[in-house]
Amino acid sequence: MTAPGGEGSFDLARVVAGFAGALRRAGLSVPTGSVLGFADALRLVGLENPERLYFAGLTTLIRRPEDFATYSRVFAAFWAGVVAAGSPPLVADQVALVVDDDDGDDSAAVDEQTESGQETKTLRWSAVEVLKQRDMATLSEAEWVEADRLIAAMRATSDLRPSRRTRAARRRGKRPDLRATVRRNIRNGGTPIHRAFREAVDRPRRMVFLLDVSGSMESYSRAMARFAHAAASSRRAGGVEVFTIGTRLSRVTREMRLRDPEAALHDVASSVADWSGGTRLGESLREFNQRWGVRGMARGAVVVICSDGWDRGDPEVMDAQMGRLSRVAHRVVWVNPLKATPGYAPLARGMAAALPHVDVFVEGHSVSSLEELARIVVGPARTLGRASGPIQGVRSQ
Repeated sequence: MTAPGGEGSFDLARVVAGFAGALRRAGLSVPTGSVLGFADALRLVGLENPERLYFAGLTTLIRRPEDFATYSRVFAAFWAGVVAAGSPPLVADQVALVVDDDDGDDSAAVDEQTESGQETKTLRWSAVEVLKQRDMATLSEAEWVEADRLIAAMRATSDLRPSRRTRAARRRGKRPDLRATVRRNIRNGGTPIHRAFREAVDRPRRMVFLLDVSGSMESYSRAMARFAHAAASSRRAGGVEVFTIGTRLSRVTREMRLRDPEAALHDVASSVADWSGGTRLGESLREFNQRWGVRGMARGAVVVICSDGWDRGDPEVMDAQMGRLSRVAHRVVWVNPLKATPGYAPLARGMAAALPHVDVFVEGHSVSSLEELARIVVGPARTLGRASGPIQGVRSQ
C-alpha cells in the first residue's frame, strides 16, 4: 500500500498530517485535537477498508454539516493513492446526510435521497446533541441562544420532604382523623364503623444557589445563572434563593423571580458590583452562614455551589464555613466546570478545603452536565455522606 506522493510503506503520521492539511487548504477548520483523534481511529480501522476510512475521518475531523460535501471531495482526491485498487472511496452521492430536528420527522428526506436505487449510506447528524457536549466557553453567540433554550427547558426542581401539614388520606394510614371519624359515624350513634385517616403532605425542599461570578468563572457564569433562573421560575420548585459570590456576597433572588430570563439576567448583572472580579469564597460563605444560612435558609435545603474553587482567602476559613453549612443543609452539591478537564485534580486551596464537606461533586462545563445536575437535585442521592477522597463524590442515578 502506498501513501500519496510516495512509494513503499506509508508513514501514518505523514498521511494524517497531509490529509488534515488538505482539508485546511479547502477552507475547513480542523483542530489539532481532532487530527490526533483521527490518527487513533486509523490505528483501529486500518487503511484497507475505504468505507471505514471515510467514516473515521468524518466522525473525528468534521463538526459542521455544511462541510460534508467539501470533506467528501477532498477525501476522494487525497486518498486515491492509498485505498486498495478497485475499492474507490465513498463520494457525496453515495451518502445521505440526515439532520435531526426538533420534530424528529426526517423519513421524507431519506426516501428522496435514495430514490435513485443506488446503495446509500445514511449518516445522522444532530445539532442539539453536538451542542450539548460542547464546552460552554467555546460557544458562539448564535450557539448561546440555543443553549439558553435548552437550559430553560430543564425546569430543575428539588426533591420532596415531608411537612407538618396533613390531608385526608384515601387509604388507611397511620394517622387517625378523629374529627372526620366522628362526623362519618354520627348516624351510627358514634360507633367508629367508618374510620378516617390523614397523611403527611410532601413539599419541595428549598434550593439555595451560590454562584461564583469571579473572572475565572466568566465563561460559565451566564449558564449557571440561567440554570438558577430556570429553577426559580419552575412552578414545581420550592423556595429558591440565589446569591452571587465574588469579592462580596449579593442576594439576587428578587431579580431572578422575573419571568423573562433576559430581563432577569440583565438585572442581576446590573445589581452585582463585583461581576468578573476577584474571589473570596470563604469570606462570602461566612457572611451567608451568619446572615441567612444557619438562621434557617439553608436548614434542610439543597445548597448548590457553582465555582471553580479558586479562593484568594484563607483555606481554613473555607474549611470551617463549609463544615457549618454541611451540618445544616440536607445536601451540598458543588458544580465545578474544571472537573471535566482530563487529569483534573483539586489543587486549588479553596476546592481542596471544601471537598470533604461536599455530598455531590459534578461537572458544569456543558449543557449535558447541567442536565445531570438537574437530575441530581430533583431526588435524594442513594448514598448520603461526604465526598470520599479528593475527587470522588456521591453520584445520584
